[in-house]
Amino acid sequence: MSINTEKRLTRLELRFGNVDFEGATVKQYEVLNDMRVWRAFINAYTRKGFVIFDEEALPREELLEKLADLKPEVISERYVTIGELVESSMSWNNIIGKT
Repeated sequence: MSINTEKRLTRLELRFGNVDFEGATVKQYEVLNDMRVWRAFINAYTRKGFVIFDEEALPREELLEKLADLKPEVISERYVTIGELVESSMSWNNIIGKT
């Protein structure tokens, strides 16, 4: 199986209106169990977070429904390729070792 590293993923930056530490932890786990979601982070203290997902496979509306009890507000969005996501996830030692 090969992955197209040029495939475009959607990154939504979110602000939450109703979140506590336990609720954020549980919701982040639930969202990350969906194979269509590549990354997710919910910070209960700052009430902000992000989700990186494949919008072709997971409609934005469905994702926002999963997060509805946290009252999410999209504050920005951008697109990243799978290649960019993988590279940004690597440690600095691995990146420096490639050059």
